[in-house]
Amino acid sequence: MRKEEILPIFKSYYVYRENMIKKTGEYMREFKAIFFDRDNTLTKNNPEMDLELHRRYKELSKVDLNIPYKRFIKFFNKVMEQDKPYIPYKTIEDELLFFIDFYELLLIDDGVTEDVRNKANYLGEKLWYVYKKPFEETVEVLEYFFNKGYIMGVISDCPPSLKYSLELIGLSKFFTSFTASSIVGVGKPNPIIYQYALDVEGVKAEDCLYVDDTLDEADGARSMGFTSFHIDRKGNQNKTEWTISNLKEIIEFVESQ
Repeated sequence: MRKEEILPIFKSYYVYRENMIKKTGEYMREFKAIFFDRDNTLTKNNPEMDLELHRRYKELSKVDLNIPYKRFIKFFNKVMEQDKPYIPYKTIEDELLFFIDFYELLLIDDGVTEDVRNKANYLGEKLWYVYKKPFEETVEVLEYFFNKGYIMGVISDCPPSLKYSLELIGLSKFFTSFTASSIVGVGKPNPIIYQYALDVEGVKAEDCLYVDDTLDEADGARSMGFTSFHIDRKGNQNKTEWTISNLKEIIEFVESQ
């Protein structure tokens, strides 16, 4: 078949394809970047460190460590109200001092009167809550997107130790940005924190995937243009087309595009 006969065939095909796309909306998405939340998305608490914290706290205070969310917030806010140069924290060093103060107030509230500061120092330095554990599929999923050449970042409502906590478990190597609410000054779902992460990486929301275990934070990203997934590992909330239960489902989504 001669060249002049082949070209009209190709032209007809592409005109047909464009018309079908306009009718059906079946555009092939090519994503450039993917962002993840950290806690309960990429990682979970390290149970061994949790046990060690409870054991050491009881050893130092003679009482069980009882710190439900409301009590945690109560003492967190008490420390935040202090007039000290490292509050609010902006560095890892500030963060460590902050949580030493936190443990000091907690120990005092639990009736400890002797050597309180040294005990708080020990709890802060040795049993810092930065110790996480990746979910079973986390590394496999990160390796997939990394090897595909995706820009990868983390957006998390957390202290400045975000990058450090991922370094400890070998995950930081996959990412080129670590956006922590403590650094940006606002948390999710405020659009500012998502835009901050986009600006750091030089990408647009429309070209990005996002996954978060908190529904309103996943929705917040989607409202900005991200293709955003809510990961609900335990199936506690109503399922939508954007609900997943395992990070591997994002790979399935991308490969289906």
